[in-house]
Amino acid sequence: MMTKAANSFELFVATRYLRAKRKQTMISVITLISVIGVAAGVMALVIGIAITNGFRNTLQRSLLGATAHVILLSKQPEDGIENWGDLDPKLHQIPHVVSVSPVLYGRVLLAGPLGASQQEAAELKGVPPDNPPDMLMHLKQGSAERLKESGGLPAIILGSALADKTGMRLNSVVNVITTELTPFGMHLTKYQFRVVGIFETGFFEIDSFWAFSALKSAQQLLGVGNVVNAIEMKLDDIYKAPEVAAAADKVGGPKLSAKTWMEQFHQILAALSMEKVVTAITVGLIQLVAALNILITLMMMVMEKNRDIAVLMSMGAKCRQIRNIFMFEGVLIGVVGTAIGLALGYTLSFLADRYHWIPLNAEVYQLPYVPFNPRWQDGIWIAGAAIFVSFVATLYPARSATRIAPAEALRYE
Repeated sequence: MMTKAANSFELFVATRYLRAKRKQTMISVITLISVIGVAAGVMALVIGIAITNGFRNTLQRSLLGATAHVILLSKQPEDGIENWGDLDPKLHQIPHVVSVSPVLYGRVLLAGPLGASQQEAAELKGVPPDNPPDMLMHLKQGSAERLKESGGLPAIILGSALADKTGMRLNSVVNVITTELTPFGMHLTKYQFRVVGIFETGFFEIDSFWAFSALKSAQQLLGVGNVVNAIEMKLDDIYKAPEVAAAADKVGGPKLSAKTWMEQFHQILAALSMEKVVTAITVGLIQLVAALNILITLMMMVMEKNRDIAVLMSMGAKCRQIRNIFMFEGVLIGVVGTAIGLALGYTLSFLADRYHWIPLNAEVYQLPYVPFNPRWQDGIWIAGAAIFVSFVATLYPARSATRIAPAEALRYE
């Protein structure tokens, strides 16, 4: 009970000191600047981390939606995978594997109705019509179900930017051109496909370069027979990919090699992780400036309250209580600034992401706007770090306050 009463007394005095009108206006100004500094640092850190998370999550979602969590490839790309039908049931038995999808990749040239003026290179991906990638589940136009259509022209689904470049619309006919090296030179073969869907991921490289068709249509187009060049696996937990890849390596044998999504996109993910660390360190310097303001505020307050401290000590206040009063003051400044910074940071991040406040050139940055993804977990460590820095800034002023000698401070009063 005594400890609680003592803490209540110390907190009460600290609060009164912060709210009291002072003869020296400069102290009040510096106190306000300290609160603003803490709030600005916390807000900037929340927004900076939210941007990094937004880029990472958007890129990860787009890339995984187009590819897979684990992919089994031939060590000799030109050979392809002929026995994929035998591997399918074995791969399904690996724990955490949800689906297995044989796919065929190939570079083609798409030509619109105006011929050469609307030609664009594209990456054609042949997929099983009954197990299309996740990104084809919600198309901008059309339906992935139409990949199953038989009779008439084979079906193709285009990225939105690729469709715009080639002048293609839903249900229009696009010319797909493949090249083959013959003894007489390069031979071009042209096939016609019907556009049955248009997708949009928000990731420019995919939207402007990728196209999907049924696996059999892609095999006929590329003239490879019943061969695929990759087997993609989706997992119920994407972070189990290394374990699944190790098991898939054993199933695939010496001619095949499994890669995880972390290995496929290692450079992008590593760059984003480093950017997050750099952002935290750079913006964290604002917190150091705010801590310096807190230290100056408390030092000036100790000098201003010299007589009050002496009176309290002469009335029986212990050094520990005097020290706690000024420590509480610094922590209160940190807590108030942190609360304001968190509120502003999360509010601005939410609004900026919802209304796309910061547009980007998609051809340069791959995304049409800056994505924000504020996570509550980040708010916990940001708040903890800000309050801890504020607390550290109180140690020296609080210790200085306990060194005041009551007799000397009250000698001329």
